[in-house]
Amino acid sequence: MKINVYGAGLSAWVAAACLAKVGNDVAICEMSLTEQDELMMISTVRDEPNLLQQLELQMNSGRLVRDSQPVLPKANIHWLAFQPEQQNKAEEVMEQLSQADQHGLLVINQCNFAVGATLDLQARLGTKGSVVYIPDNLQEGSAIQGFSQPKRIILGIDEDDALIKARALLRPFSTGLDALQLMSSREAEFTKFAITGMLAIRLGYVNELANLADQLEVDISVVQEGMGADSRIGAHYLSPGCGFGGQNFHAYVSTFSGILQQRQQQSLLKAVVEENEVQKELLFRKLWQHYNGALADKVVAIWGCSFKPGTASIDNAPSIKIINALIAQGVRVNIHDPEAMPNLKKYYADDGLIRYFKTPMEAVGGTDALLLVTEWPLYWSPDYAQLAQVMNERLIIDGRNIFDKQLLKQHTFHYYGVGR
Repeated sequence: MKINVYGAGLSAWVAAACLAKVGNDVAICEMSLTEQDELMMISTVRDEPNLLQQLELQMNSGRLVRDSQPVLPKANIHWLAFQPEQQNKAEEVMEQLSQADQHGLLVINQCNFAVGATLDLQARLGTKGSVVYIPDNLQEGSAIQGFSQPKRIILGIDEDDALIKARALLRPFSTGLDALQLMSSREAEFTKFAITGMLAIRLGYVNELANLADQLEVDISVVQEGMGADSRIGAHYLSPGCGFGGQNFHAYVSTFSGILQQRQQQSLLKAVVEENEVQKELLFRKLWQHYNGALADKVVAIWGCSFKPGTASIDNAPSIKIINALIAQGVRVNIHDPEAMPNLKKYYADDGLIRYFKTPMEAVGGTDALLLVTEWPLYWSPDYAQLAQVMNERLIIDGRNIFDKQLLKQHTFHYYGVGR
């Protein structure tokens, strides 16, 4: 199949790489990138594990090419992967396709636009083809695997004629799945928002419980196990922490919250988004309280700065709010992260209060506190005895509840978790 993929974000590049890998001839159409867009695109591709290698492999094979033309001829499938604020570009593609000398086109809308956007795009395309909606379920850090081996695929289809073509396109990625989930495009768009909103509400609720548990001297990890054992609830998305981040998840939640507000509905999601920003400052507040506000000239180590393990992205990461608060108080910050430090160095340029270290243990040497922000696997089992020796003050603030609280107490650490 000949496929054009439109967009310059992570979703577009992942789709292009995966579609080319299974034998399609793919052109990725970036549509008038600015210099800033180009720099962001390069950073995005580099940060996602295995993506750059896969793109190079497919480009070298000749199955994947880059082209800045808005619409390339001869392609019979057009995959839209624009950012939420780029709906005008999707509409531009539809207008050009509607004037092309082609019929029977299949357009895949993977964009996070408002409910009803797929039907709007269909109206612009007219009789030249069909527009099908597929929710963007991209998870940064495992994007290639998530696209190639999805647990399920929702298809938003309004015309039966498009189903055969869509099944053929997705067949390499749906082997082993019981069935594709078929629904109208509006229902599929709403389903994507509903799922994202539910996950955000769960995270917000468990963080609220954890903050209350701190006040009531209850260990939230025990409560978490009890809740997860209830089959009506389950254990997923029940881990409290210092806030969630990321570009896509945050954008989806914010977009859906905006839709609810436009419809004049009281939005739980609006409260979740606002409280999440407050939660990102939790570790700083615990540090402030421990030292009674006397933070000037303290040295604090941070382990983990990406918004989650497995990615170098710092988009909307809790670490950014924490670092900003620390340097505003004159704190010297020692940072370690296995992937995100190049992005942090660009973000903070030549800030003299921030230093970067090759190993976690080097970062904590001579510090007055260790803040665990992102739960990378290499942080889970540190040498507590060595930590006690190299730190100036034995203070650990654990933003993901990964450390053994009792073992830390045996080494005379002051320990603060999230709800424990």
